[in-house]
Amino acid sequence: MSIKIVNCFILIISCCCFLVAAWAGNFYQDFQITWGDGRAKILGNGQLLTLSLDKASGSGFQSTNEYLFGKIDMQLKLVPSNSAGTVTAYYLSSKGSAWDEIDFEFLGNLSGEPYTLHTNVFTQGKGNREQQFHLWFDPTKDFHTYSILWNPQNIIFSVDGTPIREFKNLESKGVAFPKNQAMRIYSSLWNADDWATRGGLVKTDWTQAPFTASYRNFNAQACVWTSKGSSCSSTGSPNQAWYGQSLDSTGQARLRWVQKNYMIYNYCTDTKRFPQGFPPECSPA
Repeated sequence: MSIKIVNCFILIISCCCFLVAAWAGNFYQDFQITWGDGRAKILGNGQLLTLSLDKASGSGFQSTNEYLFGKIDMQLKLVPSNSAGTVTAYYLSSKGSAWDEIDFEFLGNLSGEPYTLHTNVFTQGKGNREQQFHLWFDPTKDFHTYSILWNPQNIIFSVDGTPIREFKNLESKGVAFPKNQAMRIYSSLWNADDWATRGGLVKTDWTQAPFTASYRNFNAQACVWTSKGSSCSSTGSPNQAWYGQSLDSTGQARLRWVQKNYMIYNYCTDTKRFPQGFPPECSPA
C-alpha cells in the first residue's frame, strides 16, 4: 500500500486532514472482520475474503479507514445455486441518526433465477431512493467488479466499468447530498427471507447452507479521513481525476442502455408510491 499526501487542510474548528490514497488492497491491512464467529475468513495472504451464512449466523466486515469522497472498487463472486432469502450487502455508510449511505445489495434467488441488484442512497438518514436491476451475466460464476464513484458532483454506481446509476448533487433543488460525513466500507452476508426474495414468499433453504460470498481485488482511490469523529467539508480538490469525474456522452449512453434493458424498479417512476409527485431529484436536471 502506498499513500501520497496531496492536501492537508488544518481548520481551526474541525482540524481535518485529507490523505489521498491509491492501492490494491490487502484484506488484513484494509479491513476488519466485525462479526460472524469465524464465518468470515481472510485467505491467500490477504488477497481473498469470504463471508458465510448458516442458520445460526451470518458474517460481516468493515474497512479500517473512513473516506470522504473516492472511487472504491471491489470484486465479488456471489452465493451460487439456490441463494433465495440471502442478502449480500456491500456499502459505504457514516454513523449516527442522520447518517449517509451508498448501497449495493444483492438479493438472492432460486437456482436459475436472476439475482436482484438493489441500490439506494441515504442522505442525513433519509433513503427511499431505491433502484433495482438484473445483471447481464451470472454473478455467481466468476468475480465481477462493483464500483462506487463518490465526489462532490455525483455518485456513480458501476458494474465491470459500466455505469448503472447516477445520483447527482442537486442541492440547488433542495436535495441533500452526502458530502460532510466520512464513511466506512461495510459488507455482510445475512438471512433476510422475510423480504429479500419475491417479497418474502420464498424462504431460505437451510439444507443448502453454508452460503458463501467471496471478495478480492479491493482498490481505493480515495480521501482517507483522519480526524476521528469530526465532520467537515473539503476546502480544496485533490489533484485526482476521479474527484471531478462525471459521465461523458459514452457513459450516459451506456447508462441508458442498462436502465432500458436491465432496470426492474425505479422509485422515480413509482406513481403509487408518490401520488403527490416524485421527489425533486427525479426531475431532469
